[in-house]
Amino acid sequence: MVLDAGARPGPGRDHGPGPGHGHGHGHSADTDRRRLAIALAVTLGTAVVGAVGAVLTGSLALLADLGHLLTDAAALAAAFVASVLAQRPADARRTFGLGRVEVLVAGVNAITLVAVVVWVAVEGVGRLIEPAEVPGLPLLVVGLLGLVGNLVSLAVLAGGDRRNMNMRGAMLHVLGDALGSVGVLAAALVLLFTGWPYADTVASLFIVALILPRTVALLREVGHVLLEGAPRGIDTADVRDALLAVPGVLDVHDLHLWSINDRRPTVSAHLVVDEATHVGCGEASVLDAAGAALRERFGLAHSTLQIEQDDHTDHEDHCR
Repeated sequence: MVLDAGARPGPGRDHGPGPGHGHGHGHSADTDRRRLAIALAVTLGTAVVGAVGAVLTGSLALLADLGHLLTDAAALAAAFVASVLAQRPADARRTFGLGRVEVLVAGVNAITLVAVVVWVAVEGVGRLIEPAEVPGLPLLVVGLLGLVGNLVSLAVLAGGDRRNMNMRGAMLHVLGDALGSVGVLAAALVLLFTGWPYADTVASLFIVALILPRTVALLREVGHVLLEGAPRGIDTADVRDALLAVPGVLDVHDLHLWSINDRRPTVSAHLVVDEATHVGCGEASVLDAAGAALRERFGLAHSTLQIEQDDHTDHEDHCR
């Protein structure tokens, strides 16, 4: 008997918001889309300023910042499209809907940012050998304008859904740009007061060192979700113990934990019960008791549980 414990709540069960389920999600998604649209407009304006400054000054730090801005604009546009697609309902071909689009876009954004960072690092090493002449005052003005734009975008995105990997990926890009602008300002001040020719290059390499670890961390998280890893913060052994603690459950096998995206954790399992156990629905059933335990302890609002007698397990092909 295969039953969806998340689809039929028993009487009096509380389906409060967990990590993958919450009230007002549609409103939150609409708000996130508006935030992404505003941040995209600000980023495009800042990119124009950065492009003009990079051409006028020949600054590597500004070029690094411009590269981040252009990838940011693409990342924000992709994140906006992904947030729209993720709200489309499931259908016969895509029974889970398009929630994974947000994860894919977050991964693409992280990969493009890694590519930009590597390019800046290679170019920076070259300029350490042969430093370029960069004027300090134009660099200071452009860096200041860029920082203002970055801070506006960060302020807009910071109020979004922190559980949303797509939003975190977009914020990471903008944060990289803000750090880039700080580096540009620092380089400009050093050039103005000391004339040290390596200031611009050192600032660009400092930006690389700050951004790369965060980008790699996001990429690892994306890979974990796409490879059907257990949701963050939920221990598989604890879930198994909670199911074994349900009265009437003798054994648990084929237990799988995964997530469609980072806000929709899901579980499936086979529960072996004794012959006297009520396997239907209702307050006395194993199904409702197990579903309630998963929701209340782990926030697993969607669970698919197969209830079976002990002698049935010998007739199954178990998923390893």
